[in-house]
Amino acid sequence: MKQPPAEHPLAHLNLGQATQYPEHYDAGLLQAVPRQLNRTPIGISADAALPFHGQDYWTGYEISWLLPNGLPQVAIGYFIVPCTSPNLVESKSFKLYLNSFNASPWQSRAEVEARMHRDLSDCAGAPVQVKLVPLEDAQHAVGTWQAESIDSATVAITSYDYQPELLQHGGDQRVTEQLSTHLLKSNCLITNQPDWGSLYIHYQGRVIDRSALLRYIVSFRNHNEFHEQCVERIFMDLTQRLDIEKLTVYARYTRRGGLDINPFRSNFETAPTLTRLSRQ
Repeated sequence: MKQPPAEHPLAHLNLGQATQYPEHYDAGLLQAVPRQLNRTPIGISADAALPFHGQDYWTGYEISWLLPNGLPQVAIGYFIVPCTSPNLVESKSFKLYLNSFNASPWQSRAEVEARMHRDLSDCAGAPVQVKLVPLEDAQHAVGTWQAESIDSATVAITSYDYQPELLQHGGDQRVTEQLSTHLLKSNCLITNQPDWGSLYIHYQGRVIDRSALLRYIVSFRNHNEFHEQCVERIFMDLTQRLDIEKLTVYARYTRRGGLDINPFRSNFETAPTLTRLSRQ
């Protein structure tokens, strides 16, 4: 597995290392990754206002704890981390943290929810919304993007290495379009494991060449970066290289370790209502 050098700012993470799974609740398992580590290289200054708003929507499918009488409980967890938080929560540490509840007794689901809210907010550096839903109440209907797919575009792929210079306009007309693709793939920054996602782009501005856009998205195939960072990079590439007035970039990734991560970034709208896609 790829490991960062000892002096790398993420070298302390448990990701990619042999793991001792926790036997008891431990908030200290959570590990923060400063968002600014990625934002500076893509042109977002620490001193400037963010060019977007948004959230990271997490779904946890492997959540359990014990009641005081020892009876296990299970739930699906919904977590919303604001993109304005100084830190993102590293995903493996999040998984280990959730697992630390498995053998620990709690008075109620509300108590677990409140503790997760406190711990995750402390890690992210901003309030994190937490909702634990019993399985019988969870509604996970599969949806689809309300957008035109670009996956059938006629295009020859010659590179799978990140190339923002592939982006180009498809003409001079100004349009409003909702586009989607299921061909987003990147790799974990630390372990190099594949991250599979679907991408939604809603924009207003000079028309984008769809074949060029697809080649650009496919160029992430060998790219190593966290989910949240990839979405922000795509947002900045489109903003900086194309004549776009309004932009939304929303990715929904397949789950790994019982968690899926769905970053949403926009400069003009809120996230569309969508429970999950078919691969989630």
